[in-house]
Amino acid sequence: MGELQLDEELGRGNYGTVRKVLHKPTKVAMAMKEIRLELDSSKLNSILMELDILHRARSPTIVDFYGAFFLESCVYYCMEYMDAGSLDRLQPGGITEHVLARIASRMVKGLKWLKDEMQIIHRDVKPTNVLVNRKGEVKLCDFGVSGQLEKSLAKTNIGCQSYMAPERIKGSSASLPEPTLHGDAVVGGMDEGSYSVASDVWSLGLSVVEVAKGKYPYPPETYENVFAQLSAIVDGVPPGLPEDEDEPPATSSFEPNGDGDNTMTISTSKGKERRDLAEDAAEETGDVWRRPRRWTPDARNWVARCLVKRAEERATYAELLAHPWLVADAKREVDMVGWVVHALEWKDKHGTKKVGGE
Repeated sequence: MGELQLDEELGRGNYGTVRKVLHKPTKVAMAMKEIRLELDSSKLNSILMELDILHRARSPTIVDFYGAFFLESCVYYCMEYMDAGSLDRLQPGGITEHVLARIASRMVKGLKWLKDEMQIIHRDVKPTNVLVNRKGEVKLCDFGVSGQLEKSLAKTNIGCQSYMAPERIKGSSASLPEPTLHGDAVVGGMDEGSYSVASDVWSLGLSVVEVAKGKYPYPPETYENVFAQLSAIVDGVPPGLPEDEDEPPATSSFEPNGDGDNTMTISTSKGKERRDLAEDAAEETGDVWRRPRRWTPDARNWVARCLVKRAEERATYAELLAHPWLVADAKREVDMVGWVVHALEWKDKHGTKKVGGE
């Protein structure tokens, strides 16, 4: 701890804090997560040994893990500092399909890499656990053991449950040992064989829909209670990408006209004319973020392949990467830096109220 300079707090949860720190010997900025535990020394040592495995994980789609240590009943682990924050804090500002495709591609590549190279199933895929930096890079964090530390302490964690796949919710009442990885499936835990790569694919699809909508697809305020919300996930029609817009989002933080008015009024009742005029205005100002958001059939189909109720019928990571939507993404340049600037400006102007599922 003596080698670390403690800087500002980045976040706070029920079991600890995340703080920006500077590793003084190397001058490297890091994010240090503190988790308060009440475990015996043997279990803590086991956790640290498993966290050390993550130290050897190296992928451009995974947040770098620098190391962990135990001090006064707390586990501290240090990871790469992503200076734009988590995806859930950026999504309300709006997003284009090309940016959404790039985010989806990075998430799939990260999840596939964890499975293929580290034999790890993430088990907690959601926008909170997707980090972004000002260079436009998108990386996964809080997977495997590190992602389970806090969850292991929670008696009830409705926020995480709301990202669960239907098969996991169905088996959540089972009282079984902690799941272990066996091939593509996690055996044991909530329900025998209920956790698989397909469960993460559902959470991936739900996260992509949330980022596109700018809010969680199953908003708690629309249900009488948590059980009604979970029943909707299990029995209801899966969510999809939002309806196409006739006008640009009114929440854009850009003000190209300089008059402080960040909305646009187009006085015609014809939807096509409204869309064309809105796009013309976006072209004239050069503000791509003011264009009406629309989603191609490929984008909608890709999301639908993730959100199939029957786990065995969901797309695999390889199939998702081979899908025309992500094949097209791999061939084009995407202004991720510009989107991050836009999203951060929106966050500075409108605050950081969370709109996700927890």
